[in-house]
Amino acid sequence: MSEQYEYVPHRLLRRRVRDIASGVEGELMAVINENVSDTALEHWMELAYIRGASGREFTTAVANVEPANDQPRTAAGR
Repeated sequence: MSEQYEYVPHRLLRRRVRDIASGVEGELMAVINENVSDTALEHWMELAYIRGASGREFTTAVANVEPANDQPRTAAGR
């Protein structure tokens, strides 16, 4: 697997978010475009790194990230 990646800007960085796939909330620490393939054929995916209450980070697809319920949603943020 290639060790290639790049950081991607995101409007919710350093904000409290929820992973809709698991329901877990935490702080969005980074969004990284990573080559997630374990073969010679590259497969790039934007992954969100979320730090949960335990202090451990987990990843999820960026499409699964939404603002946590304690933050107001704006028309621009939807």
